[in-house]
Amino acid sequence: MLALKIVHASITVKNMDESIDFYCKTLGLELSSRREIPENRAEIAFVRGEGQAPALELTYWRDKKDWTDGDQLDHIALSVPDVQKSVEEFRKKGVEIEKEPYSLQGSTRKIAFIKDPNGIWIELVTEH
Repeated sequence: MLALKIVHASITVKNMDESIDFYCKTLGLELSSRREIPENRAEIAFVRGEGQAPALELTYWRDKKDWTDGDQLDHIALSVPDVQKSVEEFRKKGVEIEKEPYSLQGSTRKIAFIKDPNGIWIELVTEH
């Protein structure tokens, strides 16, 4: 059995600045990072409680124009010891692999995406 640990959950936001203001100034969370993901035409920011490891990822998709309440959950991230091996184990169990292991521009670590039975994306990532 894989040793999984929840890393973060991601929600899609309509306006990054307003969302950061809400989660940080209104709710009291801290902004831990913010960056562009040019290959996805997106921007992400991570907010978390003081001293907490699990984070909430705010994702702004530049090309998203349609908004339906309830569609804002983007993905849940789980850490795994080895992304490639984990994908192969999940594949053997019949799990749908949405994106094979790859690295984002400027990053050396691998990530991959699988889907749960409800179609929710789960990101597999190593923490180092």
